[in-house]
Amino acid sequence: MRKRMAVLTALIPALLSTTVGVASAAPAPHADRAVVTLTYDDSRAGQWKGAVRQAVQIWNAAVHNVQLKPTSTPGRADYIYKATSGWPMTTLGPIFPGGRGNVQLGQQAVDQGYDVTRITAHETGHILGLRDTYNGPCSELMSGHGPGPSCTNAKPNAAEAARVERNYASGASATRTRQQHQVVIDVWPGQVHSGAH
Repeated sequence: MRKRMAVLTALIPALLSTTVGVASAAPAPHADRAVVTLTYDDSRAGQWKGAVRQAVQIWNAAVHNVQLKPTSTPGRADYIYKATSGWPMTTLGPIFPGGRGNVQLGQQAVDQGYDVTRITAHETGHILGLRDTYNGPCSELMSGHGPGPSCTNAKPNAAEAARVERNYASGASATRTRQQHQVVIDVWPGQVHSGAH
């Protein structure tokens, strides 16, 4: 009986250390992926701050290659949110660290009845490199005002999230050529106007 106890006493720590060793050898999810962190400044977002917070949470949950976080140093963010009286207007990305993106959250769209969180998430989609698809259904975030003011979906669909993942798949260390960004103005009704920025 004592010999069996001695053998069990010796075996239990050995078995436990083997189990622990196997568990710690498993790679962490996304450990091999270089995540791009973009900082934003919402100090001029005014009444849109809650919508900014929700839009950022939506995008951070939908994609993994890029994550959005508030800047700790205003004036040094990769992009800014600003409340305006006009139509929503955004720099078309993808924006990378050190970028100069600008999201203007326009009150005119709210006055037309459009949802503030959908507007903000849509405009953030432009920062991440997505273009407008106004003829798309409400389930497409980038269909913007196309489905009308009754559409309140603020989440990107799988294809939109996959496109953003591809935009940031190389990580922040990838060499980026300096590109001229467009400014996308989301106007309803009528055409979408864009110009170089």
